[in-house]
Amino acid sequence: MMTRTLTSHDLPALMTGIMATLAGIGIARFAYTPLLPAIIQEGWFTASQGAYLGAANLLGYFIGALAAHSLSERFSPRLVMAASFAGIALSFVLCAGAGGFLWFFFWRLVSGIAGAILMVVGPSLALAATPPERRTRVGAMVFTGIGFGALLSAFIVPLLLGLSLTVTWGTLGLLCIAAGLLCDWGVVHLTSPITASSVGNSSTGYAGVKVVVLLVIGAYALDAIGFVPHTVFWVDYLARENALGNQAASLQWGIFGLGALCGPFMVGALAQRVGWQGGLMIAFAAKAAAVLLPVFSLALLSQSVSSFMVGAMIPGIVALTSGRLAELVGPTAHKKLWGQATAAFAAAQAVAGYAMSALYGAWGSYTPLFAISGLILVAGFLLVLLSRGVQQRHSHLSAQQPTQQSSNPGRQ
Repeated sequence: MMTRTLTSHDLPALMTGIMATLAGIGIARFAYTPLLPAIIQEGWFTASQGAYLGAANLLGYFIGALAAHSLSERFSPRLVMAASFAGIALSFVLCAGAGGFLWFFFWRLVSGIAGAILMVVGPSLALAATPPERRTRVGAMVFTGIGFGALLSAFIVPLLLGLSLTVTWGTLGLLCIAAGLLCDWGVVHLTSPITASSVGNSSTGYAGVKVVVLLVIGAYALDAIGFVPHTVFWVDYLARENALGNQAASLQWGIFGLGALCGPFMVGALAQRVGWQGGLMIAFAAKAAAVLLPVFSLALLSQSVSSFMVGAMIPGIVALTSGRLAELVGPTAHKKLWGQATAAFAAAQAVAGYAMSALYGAWGSYTPLFAISGLILVAGFLLVLLSRGVQQRHSHLSAQQPTQQSSNPGRQ
């Protein structure tokens, strides 16, 4: 059975994965959220231009997800990851002063491309170098970098902004360099992938694995739609639409960040008990309930539960989906499929972001968006449930075939 404790041998894999997810999403994307109001207030860009700069990161993320696997196959993964860390660091350092829109757009695009590459390659390297008995725990832990980034955006970035906007951009660039150096240490000290674990578990032996994989990736794309309201509109929804004020909204964003940090620990323990598949079903159900909660109640407890659980399930579902795909196809094929899943996620996220902004413009309220997203997550839960049914059916058919052959020994 799986070991419940991590060892010093896991440190290189953890450092590789955590630093990659910290820079890839935690800094490259989440740290931009609290920077946006300051950019507008300082007169660097208009509100509309600031929104397009945010969209540039999402577009880059989609491009990077498509390119990550082929780049890491053509070039050394260490080199690809180092270039990605450098790209994110430069995107902050070279934007530390007021400049033209196209300059900022290009570097936000670069940060998205580099972030997606780190999100695909980093966790895959960490999984491939981890023995099967510890892969569940390590596979979840590598995504704590997303939570660290969310906490960074909630607490440290506002403090840096008290100094200046330029200092904030520059400091984030330096943090990316530090993360890159730690990640490089991890990559250098990774053990070679274990040949025996290069194939998937029992799932790879039947043709239905492709259907199961497609269903899991489909659910992951729906998850991207489901968390848009909390990651884009939550603060404004509380502070302005419901007149709760900036302080109350900032508190909830902090609780969201705390949840994002705790999520990988929670799903790691969950996957130890019920497996990747069972954990994914529970996570989708919990996230759907948490997204729907504000539609029915905005009491402080309801806000806090919603903030924490959605925050926790963002990296939680990422970790569970990654682990489930590795379980289905093995760590060697994982990188390619994880890149495809990340691309599907990025495309759905970008489309949902624009569509929900348009719906808000038409309706003038965020509340229906939370209801829509909650129902989308319920659909994601149903896809995961369906994937389990498909897997069980094919496993049952595979088990019957040897019996049928042995009962008809004379037939060819």
